[in-house]
Amino acid sequence: MHWLELPAVKWATPIPLLAIIAPVIWWFFRDTWRGLDAEALTLRRDLAARNEIDYRPMVALTMVALILIMQEYYGRGDFFEQAIRPWIARRARAHPSGFFKPAVYDELYLRLWWGLTRIGGYLVPLLLWRFIFPRDHLADFGLRGNGFLSHAWIYAMCVAVMVPVLNLVSYQPDFANYYPMYKLAGRSWLDFAVWEVLYVGQFFALEIFFRGFWLRAMRTFGAGAIWSMVVPYCMIHFGKPYLEACGAMVAGVVLGSLAMRTRSIYAGFLVHGTVAILMDVLALYRRHGLPTALTPTGTRHFAFLYWSSLLWIAWTLAIAVLAFKGWRATRGRRDSAPAPGS
Repeated sequence: MHWLELPAVKWATPIPLLAIIAPVIWWFFRDTWRGLDAEALTLRRDLAARNEIDYRPMVALTMVALILIMQEYYGRGDFFEQAIRPWIARRARAHPSGFFKPAVYDELYLRLWWGLTRIGGYLVPLLLWRFIFPRDHLADFGLRGNGFLSHAWIYAMCVAVMVPVLNLVSYQPDFANYYPMYKLAGRSWLDFAVWEVLYVGQFFALEIFFRGFWLRAMRTFGAGAIWSMVVPYCMIHFGKPYLEACGAMVAGVVLGSLAMRTRSIYAGFLVHGTVAILMDVLALYRRHGLPTALTPTGTRHFAFLYWSSLLWIAWTLAIAVLAFKGWRATRGRRDSAPAPGS
């Protein structure tokens, strides 16, 4: 796969892939997009009839811009080094036996700062929205769980597609070098667990922000709300591997359409969280860096010998869910078919 690293090949790789994937996505979600446009048209007609303006898009986009700016300038490593790391160092010197141990966990503190500023920023709309629009319900930000099990097969389908793709992409040098974002995640089970909990929690807040809050606030945009969300969603991937940043376009459209189809963020969150954990595991596995020590400074070890199986276990379970869904659908059509001679 070294040919994929050639600049003359790599820059153009997403184009044929998008050409192949786009018709599939259109076929699967075309009814969802049509319904969103019809709903938006009704909302705009009602607003026009009442001579009212929907201020939600204006407020939401202003809020989004401010949150992303704050995250970019105050959630990055340079601000951490200027303001947070010196404070941690002072606390550690004042309390040598206290909570802070920068000699051991310095990079973990940096990643905690990154994750908490993302989570905090993404959840700000949940804190402020009811004060601005008191008649809106926060549960409408994709937080309702009704019907989740009936849509579980969509989650399984996404995982079934993504697992082979991840396995292929994991051989790319930029992928293996970038993930996990916390470079010491494989140092110990403690490092790995803390990082993955933070990482997955950040994805949950991200899904609320982009696929819950954003799409609900932009409902008068119809299907265009999904594409308006995809642009900044791609931009937060800048700095990540090139093919992943390009893939964020597809992921944004699919996860956004999935959220609007199910009226819930949970299926999208599970897809995002599963893929994120598998990406970290694959990257560590490729460079033989998976954890064995229980803690960074301890002497106890535990070696898990079946990491390579996790990927295909997830894929097999996804295929099993899809097979069950297909069997149920076939059985339902057969049971509803009229009896011969009736």
